[in-house]
Amino acid sequence: MKKLLTIVAAAMLATSAWAGDKVKVGFVYVGPTGDHGWTYRHDIGRQDVEAHFGDQVETFFVESVSEGPDAERVINAMVLQGADIIFTTSFGYMEATLKMANRYPHIKFEHATGYKQSKNMSSYGLRLYQARHVQGIIAGMMTKTNKICYIGAYPIPEVIREINTFFMGARRMNPDVEMDIVWVNTWYDPGKESDAAKVLMAQGCDMVAQHTDSPAPLQAAEQQGKHGFGQASDQIAFAPEAQLTATIDNWSPYYIRKVQAVIDGNWESEDYFGHMNEGVVMMAPFTNMPDNVRAMAADVMQQISDGEYFAFTGPIKDQAGEIRIQANEVATDGELNSMNYYVEGITARFPD
Repeated sequence: MKKLLTIVAAAMLATSAWAGDKVKVGFVYVGPTGDHGWTYRHDIGRQDVEAHFGDQVETFFVESVSEGPDAERVINAMVLQGADIIFTTSFGYMEATLKMANRYPHIKFEHATGYKQSKNMSSYGLRLYQARHVQGIIAGMMTKTNKICYIGAYPIPEVIREINTFFMGARRMNPDVEMDIVWVNTWYDPGKESDAAKVLMAQGCDMVAQHTDSPAPLQAAEQQGKHGFGQASDQIAFAPEAQLTATIDNWSPYYIRKVQAVIDGNWESEDYFGHMNEGVVMMAPFTNMPDNVRAMAADVMQQISDGEYFAFTGPIKDQAGEIRIQANEVATDGELNSMNYYVEGITARFPD
């Protein structure tokens, strides 16, 4: 807490150096900018805002902010620093962001991966499950043990739907695939992430997927001669023999567009869900795989981008056999953003 207050106080002292005519843009990060995953990619977006607008803007951020009361204090401090628009970049910041939006109606707020909006608060996210399905296609074709695995951060809809679509992709290619899941209850803890990967590999997993933010699971896979997938950014530098591909979150176009709207005076609240065909859901090169796997992954990726293939097309049943998405229906955004079940075939116990 003392460290957090020190960071905020230092940032407030810096306010006096800012030009009054610049649009001030704040970012609240759940992890460190050096996580080489989720927060790293959001900070690339912040840097691209600076590069795009030059001296028209001033950006600032606070990293490693806990979800809960700390987030509220940091957001409030950013308002006091003169922020015109504030991006809060984790699901757990939703209530704190909404509270601050209601308190400060003249400030623009943007909340990542949530589902609540107000007159001065947008929600925004990316259809990262599209890239995750391609990862599943690859895993299903490449596994030698027929056992794949997934390291989950928190059981929120975003993570659940990516677990499901990863498994569905693998099962499409290999009906014998089984999947183990471990929840680490953290977005970023390299030690926990690595330990989880090692436990799963000890149980026979040879394809490691993750919804946590460090390269540690990939590095653990490399040490054991197994394979895996980078999270949020291209992490191949950390595991050149293990990474097959990675989801790359490209937040820059959205950040630039919304800051431009503030500059132009026409910002509006919205609920944005970016698609692969917009260049915001990207994938790292397909590496360490046979040509036939690479070709299939590229084909599925292109079909998704072209709007010809939707993984969440019914009938889709949950693991109890209940139909959740009817035959020939495509899941709505509302269904995707409230997903709270494992699909049929996943035998892991759904978290309480």
